[in-house]
Amino acid sequence: MDVAITQLTEHTGAVVHGIDLTSGVDPETRARLNQAFVDRSVLVIRGQTLSPHQLLDAVQLFGDVFPQHNTRFALPDCPEIHFISNQEKFPDGRRYIPGEGWHTDHSNDVRPPKATVLHAVTLPTSGGDTQFANMAAAYDALPAVLSERLQGLTAIHVYQSSHSARQLMALPDSAKERVPNAVLHPIVRTHPQSGRRSIYINPIRIEGILGLDHKEALPLLDELLAFATAPRFEYRHKWEPGDLVMWDNRCVLHKANGDYDMNEVRYLYRVMLKGSVPV
Repeated sequence: MDVAITQLTEHTGAVVHGIDLTSGVDPETRARLNQAFVDRSVLVIRGQTLSPHQLLDAVQLFGDVFPQHNTRFALPDCPEIHFISNQEKFPDGRRYIPGEGWHTDHSNDVRPPKATVLHAVTLPTSGGDTQFANMAAAYDALPAVLSERLQGLTAIHVYQSSHSARQLMALPDSAKERVPNAVLHPIVRTHPQSGRRSIYINPIRIEGILGLDHKEALPLLDELLAFATAPRFEYRHKWEPGDLVMWDNRCVLHKANGDYDMNEVRYLYRVMLKGSVPV
C-alpha cells in the first residue's frame, strides 16, 4: 500500500492517507499504523466509508474490542458499535451532547479502554470540533514542585463524580451489574508501550484522591486540568466526512464541542479497544 502518515502538530496527531480499511491491510502497514498511534496518540484516517460491521473488523487491526458501559447507545444489529448523536435527550427534555467537557473514556473501569475510535457518518455544516490535550507532554512540562506533589497519589474513579459539571446519561439497569462502583488509579501513569509518564485525571469520573481532603484534592485537580489543557498541549480536530479518528485514552484527554446548529444532525459510530490496568 502507498500509505502516507503525516504529523499534525509537534506533539500530537498524525493523519493517514492512501488506505482503504475495507480492503484489508498488510502486516507492514498494520505495524506502521500501530506505531504511529503509540507515537502520536491521535490517528486520523481520512476518506473511509464503513458500515458498523466493517468498522468492527477494521479497528481490530489495533486490538480487541472493549464492551462499552452504557448499552443505551448500542446499535441493535452490531452492539459492539455505539452511536454518538446530538439528537438524544435527557428524561427532562434537555439535549444531551456526548463528550462535553475534558475527560478520558471509561476511566471508572478496572482496565479502562486503551483507545476510542469515532467514524463520522453525518456532520454539521460547521463546528463540532474535538479537542485533544496531550497529557504526556503536559507531564513533561510540569513545574518540579507540582510534579513532586503527584508522585504516589491515587484517584478514586466512579461512573459519575459528584463534583462533575457535566451530567452523564444514566446507566440502564442491565449495565449496572458489570460497571464497577469505584476503582483506584494512579494520577501519574506509565504508558505500557512507549514508557512515557502522563497525567491521568478525569473531571467527570474522579470522586476524590486517597488520603486527601476534598479541600486539598479538588483544587489540585483543578490546577492540573488548567495546566494540562493549555493550548500548547492541544490538537484540535476539524471533522471531515469519512474521517476515522482514534485516540489513546492512556495519555490524552478529549472533549467535544456543541458549537453548531442543533437543527443539523451530528452522528458518528463509536467503538473502544481493551486496555490494561493503569500503573
